[in-house]
Amino acid sequence: MKNTMKRDTRSKGSGGGDVVLLSNARLTAAGRPAGNGGRKGDPAPTATMRVAPRSAEALPVSAPEKRAAARKSLKAAAKARARRGTRRFTAEKVIKESRRWLNIIANANKLNMARKKTVVKETVKSFNAYFNSGFLEYRKAVAEAEQYAAIEWTGQGSYIEDIMGRQYIDCLGGFGIYSAGIRHPKIVEAVRSQLDRMPLSSQELLDPLRGALAELLGEIAPGNLQKCFFINNGTDAVEGAMKLARLYTEKSGFISTIRGFHGKSYGSLSLMGKAEYRVAFEPLLQDVYFVEFGDADEVEWQLKKARDVGLDIAAVVAEPVQGEAGAIVPPDDYWPRLREICDEYDVLLIADEVQTGMGRTGKLFGVEHWDVIPDIMCLGKALGGGVMPLSAFISTPEIWKVLEANPFLHSSTFGGNPLACAAGIAAINVTLEEDLPGQAAASGDYFLTGLRDIQSRYPEHLVDVRGKGLLIGIEFDTTEFGYSVAAGLFRRGVLVAGTLLNAKTIRIEPALSIPRKLIDEVLGHLDDTLKSLS
Repeated sequence: MKNTMKRDTRSKGSGGGDVVLLSNARLTAAGRPAGNGGRKGDPAPTATMRVAPRSAEALPVSAPEKRAAARKSLKAAAKARARRGTRRFTAEKVIKESRRWLNIIANANKLNMARKKTVVKETVKSFNAYFNSGFLEYRKAVAEAEQYAAIEWTGQGSYIEDIMGRQYIDCLGGFGIYSAGIRHPKIVEAVRSQLDRMPLSSQELLDPLRGALAELLGEIAPGNLQKCFFINNGTDAVEGAMKLARLYTEKSGFISTIRGFHGKSYGSLSLMGKAEYRVAFEPLLQDVYFVEFGDADEVEWQLKKARDVGLDIAAVVAEPVQGEAGAIVPPDDYWPRLREICDEYDVLLIADEVQTGMGRTGKLFGVEHWDVIPDIMCLGKALGGGVMPLSAFISTPEIWKVLEANPFLHSSTFGGNPLACAAGIAAINVTLEEDLPGQAAASGDYFLTGLRDIQSRYPEHLVDVRGKGLLIGIEFDTTEFGYSVAAGLFRRGVLVAGTLLNAKTIRIEPALSIPRKLIDEVLGHLDDTLKSLS
C-alpha cells in the first residue's frame, strides 16, 4: 500500500512540534470514517486533517500549568459527581411509588389515620426536597397547623377540607379561580363527560367545543370584542395581548401602572409594577413606562411626552380593580378618561380582567362598572370554572385581522383543549344562570358593611376596608399584624391570604355564591381574632 502519510518539513525544534497530516484515503484504509464521520447529509470532507503531536517532549508543560490543569480536573470531577447525585430511585422503585400514589388517589376517602399521617409527613418532606422549600416557610401557618400540616384534600362550594378532616371556609378562592365555588357539579360533569370522549385535541381536526366557547365568549364580551384565543393561564393571556397590540399598531411601547400585576412570564413581567418581582430578572422589556393607578392625568401626560419625543406607545394596560395590590378601586372617572385619552393619542386600551372577569366585582366584567369597551381584554382564573386551567385574550375583528394571514403566528399546544373548553362553556352557563355577578354585588355590599363595622371598633389596627363585589381588601397597620390576623383566622377555620409577598393587606375572594350565614361566621371569627390580638 502506498504510504500517503505526509510530515511537516519543519524541524522538531521550530516550536510547533511534529504536525502530522493524514489523508482521508489513509483513514479509510485504516477502517475509520473519512472526514467528519461520513454521515449522510454531512459536508464533503477536506483532503487532510491535523493530528496532535505524539511527543510529550515537543510541548513542554511547566509545573504551575500542571497544577492548574489538575485543579481544573478535580473541579470538573466534583461538578460531575454533584450532577449525578445520590437520590435516584431505580425504575422499579419509581413504578412502586407511583403505583402507591395511584392507589391513594383511587381510595382517597378510605384512608385510615396511619396512612393519612404518612401522607402529611411525605408531603412536607417532598415539598422541602423536591419542590420549593421557600413555599413551606411562606405558608408557615398552613405547614405548622396544630399537630399536623394542613394537606389540601377535598372541597365543595365554599368549604375546603384537609386530609385530617378539618374544614375551612374558603375566603381565598384560589386567588379568584373559584368564583363558581369548588367542584361545581355542572362544571365537573361537563369535564368528566368530555374526558370520557376525547381529552385533548389532535391539533389538526376542528374541535367543536373551541368554536362553541369562542362564540359564547364573543357574545357576552363588551361591545365589539369578538375574536379570541384560548390559552392556559393569565400571564399567557397578557403575553398574547401584548403581541397583538404590537403587531396591530406596529409600535413597541406600553404604559402600565405602579403595583399592577399582570403575570410573571417575560413580557407580562415587564408590565409588572412591583420591584419585588422585577429586579431579579432585569433587564426586561425597556420601553415600558409606569404611572400611578387611578391617575388618568398622569397617563395623558406620559402619552403627550411620548408623542413629543417620538416614542412609540402601542397600548395602555391596566386592571379594572387592582387585585394583587390589595383590591384597589380607581376613581369613577378613571376608566372613561382612559378610553378617551387612548382614542385621542391613537393607542390601544388593554383591560387585564384575569382576576376581575366572570362576575368577581359584581358585573360580568369589571370595565362594565364604567361602561367602557377596551380594545383588548384578558381573561383567566374563573374562566375555567375552578375545574380546568383556561384563559383567553379577546379583541375586535378589525384588530384581529393582523393574526389571520398566518394563524400560527401565535399558537399553543394545550390552549383551548377540549377539557378546558368544556369547563369554560359550563362556567359561562353557571355564571349567567345563577346570576353570580348579581350575587357578588349583593354579598359584597353585605361583607363590606360588616367589615367597616369591625373597622370602627379596631381603627388602630384595621386601617382600611375597600373593594368591589367580592374582591375585597382589608389593610392593617403593619405586615406583622396582618400575618397574625391571617394565622388567627386559619386557626379558627377561615382561609384567607395576604398579597403574594405582603400580608399587610388581606384579600377576601370567596365563591360568588357564598351563603350569607358563612359571611356572618367569617365576620365573627375576624372580630374574635382582632380582639385576641389587640
